[in-house]
Parts: sequence; C-alpha cells; structure tokens
Amino acid sequence: MGVTEKLMRYISIKTPCNEKADSVPTSTCQFNLAEILVEELKELGMDQVVLDERCFVYGILRASEGYEDCKKLGFIAHMDTVSEFCEEEIVPVVTKQYNGEDLTLQKCGRILSVKDFPHLKELKGRTLITSDGSTILGVDDKAGIAEIMQMLQTMIEEKIPHGQISVAFTPDEECGTGAAYFDFDTFDADVAYTLDGDGEGEIQYQNFNACEAKFTIEGKSVHPGSAKHVMINAVLLACEMNQMIPRYETPRYTEGYEGFYHLLSIHGDEGHAEAEYIVRDHNEPEFLVRKNTLRHIEKTMNEVWGDGTVKLEIKDEYRNMESVIKDHFYLVENAKQACMKAGVTPVICPIRGGTDGCKLSFKGLPCPNLGTGGHGYHGPMEHITVEGMEKVVDIILELVKIFANS
Repeated sequence: MGVTEKLMRYISIKTPCNEKADSVPTSTCQFNLAEILVEELKELGMDQVVLDERCFVYGILRASEGYEDCKKLGFIAHMDTVSEFCEEEIVPVVTKQYNGEDLTLQKCGRILSVKDFPHLKELKGRTLITSDGSTILGVDDKAGIAEIMQMLQTMIEEKIPHGQISVAFTPDEECGTGAAYFDFDTFDADVAYTLDGDGEGEIQYQNFNACEAKFTIEGKSVHPGSAKHVMINAVLLACEMNQMIPRYETPRYTEGYEGFYHLLSIHGDEGHAEAEYIVRDHNEPEFLVRKNTLRHIEKTMNEVWGDGTVKLEIKDEYRNMESVIKDHFYLVENAKQACMKAGVTPVICPIRGGTDGCKLSFKGLPCPNLGTGGHGYHGPMEHITVEGMEKVVDIILELVKIFANS
C-alpha cells in the first residue's frame, strides 16, 4: 500500500474535532483512526506503540546498529479535521493528467478555480485528488500521516540506516487544545518536525503571535417609540466598534508576514451584544500595538457611552516559535538540504496560523513545520496531488539520512 492508498484509507474515516467540547479528544471519532494507525505501526514492527486515553498515538523505531548516538528525530501529524463540511460521506475524486485549468467538482458544481488558486497551473500533468465538492477532503492533516507512515515503511523495507525515529499522531490540533497533553517522555525525541503545511518544499518556523478578543456590550433597551436619547442599541455599538478596526488589516487584504484582525461573530440584541475577534501578527511589538488598539476602542466607547458599557477580554493563545527555532537553526538548514536532495526547491515561508509545533517548541521540543503537498485547507476546495505526496516522502527520507550522518 503506497502513500496514495494510505491517504484514501485515512480520509474515509471522518474525524472532525468539536470546538465546543471541553474534553481531549473533543470527539470520540478520532479514536477510530487512532486504532487503525496503532495496528499499522505494530505491523511495521515499531517499538513502544502506544494509544493513550486522550487519543495520542506514539511509536518508536529503534536506531540501526551503530547509529544509537544520533539525535532522536521525531515526526508529528494530527488526526482531527475541522468540523465544517463534514456532514456527508467524504468521496475522493481522482483526476489523472490534470490540465491545470478550472475544475468543476462533481457533486455540487463548485469550481476549483485558477483565479482563487493560481498554483493550480503548476500542477498540470499531475494526478489531482479532490473531494466531490460537498465535503472537505481531509488532507489537513491526513496527508501528513500518510507520508510519515510511507516513510517508515520505506525505511524498514529498504533497510535505510537511521537514528531513533519517533512518531506521534495527535488529536485536536484544529481546536488548539491537543498539544497541551503531549507526552514528551513517551515520544522520546530530541527534535521533531510537524507535517502540517501546504505545498511540498515548504519549511516554516515562524508562526503568528495570537490572541482571542471579546467585546461585551451592555445596551439600554426601551420601547423604540420612546427611545429618543434613551436607547443604547448594543448591536449597533458592536457594528460601530468594528468600523474602528483598520479596514484593510483583515484576512482578505493581508498576506505573508502581515498581521490582521478577524471578526468571528457579532450576536445579541439592543440590550446585550458580543463581538468576537482573533488577532494575529508575526512581529511581537506590532502584535502588542494591535492589542492596544482594541483597548483604546474599549476606552473610547466607554467615554462616549458611559463607564461599563463596553468590556474587553483578551486571551493569549500562542506565540511565534521563531524565538525558539533560531537557537536550533540547523533544523531549517537540514530541511532545506533534504528538499534539494529530493529535487524540490525549498520555500521558507511564514505560517499564517498556529501549529502544534509552536506549542511543543516552547515546551522544549524544537519543531519546525513542513509542507505536505496539500492546498485549500478547511473547506470543499481542499486538494493534493499524488506526485506532491511522493515528493514529501522523499524529503523526509532524506531528512532521516541527514540526521543519521551528522
């Protein structure tokens, strides 16, 4: 079973996380995939295969004779997917010799367009895998899992010399809660890479500084017929506050290292309303400026409408792992070298989001992120190519060889 067949098997098992749940895992369906991965790891002959009560899967491939002193190298991918577009059965569609042009997804008529995804032109001639357009595909991050499993299979079958290799498949990355329960002792690695990025050759060690922000607005509700100079409509205040956010510093207008404010929801009525945001920036001083902008909005609204009208809560989520990786930059250099050995151009790019590797890095396990070959995550436009996945397998095999010989 090759990497494509592995992916097809894994994506057939739906594993949406549940952001409203307090448990880890947030959804029991993640165990369905975890149990399959445990069996596959055991069939490969991995040592110390573990499935714990929180749905973390761990496995260790002992070092080849004479390579016991090499750094212990880890690879990590997550089993959960987003919960959106998961209502129906996931039906993968394979398009051989893809022509690099707009592709109509079979079931619902959605169009995977070159306008929205310009890189599609570069995939011409490849074997493209999509969903039928009614669901996600699940390559985020089951492609990473398939590639790690294929790497292990190839190493064992071809008897490639290696230091200790540790693997982990984690729950609830999409909820941002899983990494808090990662068992470093069971994983037993010195350094690691997550496989959770986009195109093959991507190397990422810079992620956003991130926080959640919630404005709570207390209005004054009276009969609209006698509301003059009395009513304070909380929903209108929420809209007014949103107009104070810099208009072009939202996700639609930003890219690369540019930060943003992202409005998640406004809900309520004239008496009470809430507005929820996430705030992101790679640069820490600029991130602090963004938080202070929100505090200034709170202050201004209370000056205009009265003390206690608006309350702001800010909750930090994660920090930029660059501050950790800079002291272990050989991880990035080794990844670049592995890409070149595999015939892939390395691309250093920022993560416009978070990653389990960020939290793990700050807990003592330096952990850059690598691309899986996938694109269009978190919606029905998810897609990947067979050739891209095969290249990623080549890259991580080269990484194993580099670490074995350094």
